[in-house]
Amino acid sequence: MPGRSRRRPDLTLPLPQRDLTSLAVPLPLPPSSAPSSMSSSGSLSGAASLGAPTSAGSAPPNPPPPLCELERVRCIGSGAGGTVWMVRHRTTGCAYALKVLYGKHDDAVRRQIVREVAILRTAEHPAVVRCIGMYELDGELQILLEYMDGGSLEGHRIADERFLAHLARQVLSGIAYLHRRHIVHRDIKPSKLLIDSGRRVKIADFGVGRILNQIMDPCNSSVGSIAYMSPERINTDLNDGAYDGYAGDIWSFGLTILEVYLGRFPLGENLTKQGDWAALMSAICHSDSPQAPRDASPEFKNFISLCLQKNPANRPTALRLLQHPFVALPQPQLHMRVTDE
Repeated sequence: MPGRSRRRPDLTLPLPQRDLTSLAVPLPLPPSSAPSSMSSSGSLSGAASLGAPTSAGSAPPNPPPPLCELERVRCIGSGAGGTVWMVRHRTTGCAYALKVLYGKHDDAVRRQIVREVAILRTAEHPAVVRCIGMYELDGELQILLEYMDGGSLEGHRIADERFLAHLARQVLSGIAYLHRRHIVHRDIKPSKLLIDSGRRVKIADFGVGRILNQIMDPCNSSVGSIAYMSPERINTDLNDGAYDGYAGDIWSFGLTILEVYLGRFPLGENLTKQGDWAALMSAICHSDSPQAPRDASPEFKNFISLCLQKNPANRPTALRLLQHPFVALPQPQLHMRVTDE
């Protein structure tokens, strides 16, 4: 019996699915740690600290501070599956971000997170948020990260091209570093770009981020991430079904930079990234690529156009984009002016 033909044979609209099999870089599991325990006072005294394996001849990352020495100061984010705390080390006074994942996770998720954290701990770059380590207490996972006191670029606008070029240059250098290590982010967007009081910009939640999205806020993160996906990642019929994750990161980066410049989501005046996911997918695949506004500089227009090429083969690499005239603009001497929208 002949099958029913699709109404839209030119577009496939896959629902977001949990990806527990693809790793940024496959690594062996870290050695197992001793089981966690509770002190008589109820403090976390014996939580297992999971570090990263190291190759022969390489220096191991510094061990994370004991979990019992971290004092929770305030909540800086939360989702359906967990909470992010700003914590302070009682001895040194250093501030960190601690992602606490609610409940116990199945073995597949746990193994994936442990592997990815092992990768993150070896990443050292000024434009990449450092992963300090991971703890496990009674089956609950907690990930310790570098704390960025300026929050994310979500909901902010940077209209000065010099400052935007300064931001883009930092992010591109981080992307180029990750790509050299064969690590694909897969979810670059404004909420993943964090700033500190020195106006340094860093990339957060690469690798393990796609798993944390599903755990921390599965309802909102799925649509929000779709909004920044490249056309060929959504429509698997494009590019002969091949997906280049590196080129996909460049699309997401270009869309993010344009959004920060405009102060709104760039795909149409009436389409929001929290809108209907099917409408988002259709717009990404069938509408013209977003462009910088007419009053933008020729350098910025060309930069965005290169990032948002529909054909992934035509998008430059992060390393080549670092040579573009837009990001070669003189570095601003004043503090970056970031405005709420």
